[in-house]
Formats: sequence, C-alpha cells, structure tokens
Amino acid sequence: MGIKYFSEPSLRKPTMIASWPGIGNIGVLAVDTFRQMVMAEAFAEIEPWDFFYPKQVIIRHGRLEDITFPSNTFYFKKTAKKDLIFFVGEEQPSELGREYAEGRKAYQVAELVVEVARKYDCERIYTSGAAVAPVHHTARPRVWAVPNMASLLDEVKRYPNTIRMSDVEERGGEGSITGLNGLLLGVARKHGLEAVCFMGEIPVYLQGLSLSYPKASKSVLEVIGKVLGLSLMMEPISRLAARSEREIESLYNAFPPEIRDQLDKLKYLGHTTPAPSEPGPITEDDKKQILEEIDKFFKNKDDKED
Repeated sequence: MGIKYFSEPSLRKPTMIASWPGIGNIGVLAVDTFRQMVMAEAFAEIEPWDFFYPKQVIIRHGRLEDITFPSNTFYFKKTAKKDLIFFVGEEQPSELGREYAEGRKAYQVAELVVEVARKYDCERIYTSGAAVAPVHHTARPRVWAVPNMASLLDEVKRYPNTIRMSDVEERGGEGSITGLNGLLLGVARKHGLEAVCFMGEIPVYLQGLSLSYPKASKSVLEVIGKVLGLSLMMEPISRLAARSEREIESLYNAFPPEIRDQLDKLKYLGHTTPAPSEPGPITEDDKKQILEEIDKFFKNKDDKED
C-alpha cells in the first residue's frame, strides 16, 4: 500500500488541487478540466489494491489477462505564476456499503494525498465538491467555501461569487462535508497545511440524478482561477454547461405542472427580483414533498419504459 512514482518533478512550493467523483461530479469535472487546460503530466498514483474493487477483469482465450482498478493519479504543471499539483481520483473508497468515503480506507487515502503535498512542500490544498441547495437550475451557482483554519476565514470572504458555508442562509452557522473532501481538510490541518474546500451549488431536485452539473463546475473553476491568479479558457466548460442546461430544461419540462410550479419559486431565492405574490416561498415540508414527487415521477417513468 502506498504511492507509486513515475517521476519526481522539481517543484517550488506548489499548490495542490484535489478532486473525486460526487454529486453532479462537480468537483472532479472542475479539477480535471483545469488539469487538461494546462496539460499537466502524470507523475504518481495511489496503488489501488487495498482500497478498491476491480473495475474490470479482462479474459482472453480462456485465461485472465488483466485486472483494471479505479485510478487515483497525481499530475504536475509548472507555470510562470505558480507550480501546481493535481490529484484526480476516479472513485472514493468506501466500506460496508456506505455511499460516501468514510472509515479506515478513506482516512488512509486522505493521508496519502497529504503525504504527497508534504513531500513537495505544498503551500495549500484546494478540494472541490457539491453543495446541495434550494436553488433553481437557471440561476448562476454560488460557491460555498470551507477553510480548515480560522486564519483563512476573512480571505475566503473576498473570493468572487463565494459564500462561507457557515454564512449560508438557514444553516445557523453550521455544516458538514461528507466524503474525502471533508477528511482531507482535517488531515491537512493535522499536518499544519492550509486547505479550502470549494463546493458548487446544485439544485436540490437534481441531487439524486445520475448526471453531471457542469454549470456548478464552471463556477468552481472561475473561483480557483481567480484565487491562483491564472487566466483560464472557460469556453469548453461553458459549452458543456450550456448543453447540460438544455438537457435539464427538457427534463424539467417533463415534470408534472404542480411540481414545476413549486420549483419555480426557487428562481427568486437570494435575488432582488421580487417574487410573485402567490404562491409563497418553499418550506421544508414543500421540499420533502417535491423530492418525493420527483422520485415517484422517475419510478413511474422507468416502469413505463420497462
């Protein structure tokens, strides 16, 4: 169990940006898009044997030829302004059938990621994921920020289109981060490393669907680029977000009218545009009912297709 190095680049106090799949694949899409933009090179990987089940077993001519596992790869890029390390994981390790990474395996993976950050004297680690929020898919997603040290609280308030999770409406100054994004913040702090998690907002009614939400990935990418002082080409992810929004709009229009009427109220939350006098704002009971109705809608849809 450990890290396998293909090469050992010479880097000067790099910043690490880490991601894994999650709700809407928001974080991994943002970070992997960034990695591809700068053409970062792979230099190491976490050996998978102790953390993951095989993705595929390849058999040819009646015998086992190969076994493939989810990849968890480190990349590097030297730029004029900042040296960068990217960590992109294809899967989060989980135990006992849990949905999100937690337990011994997840903690060990977080330690291995921080081990690479310490080896290369990283100044800071950024992670990214999803923030499930009562927002509408036509709105620009905000980015929720969670730093792992009190000294970073004022800094993250200055980031564009960003709100600290503790300042999000109706959260009472509290919150939690599931999976490796949360673990990595804690492990980094244990080793004295600054870290910040950026979470792009995804509408609550899309959280259970097996689709990516690049609109939020774009918001995350814009913030990371600004923080690092790098000018990033946003056109590819903008096109992806536009195509995704058309697909979501088609799905949205297929919802029963009573569900759409409720969801349309979300267009006015957090905005200065006055909401219609009727109906009123969505309550917690409304949210629960909407999600139940959406779940019922997709179950009925699947039954008809079968």
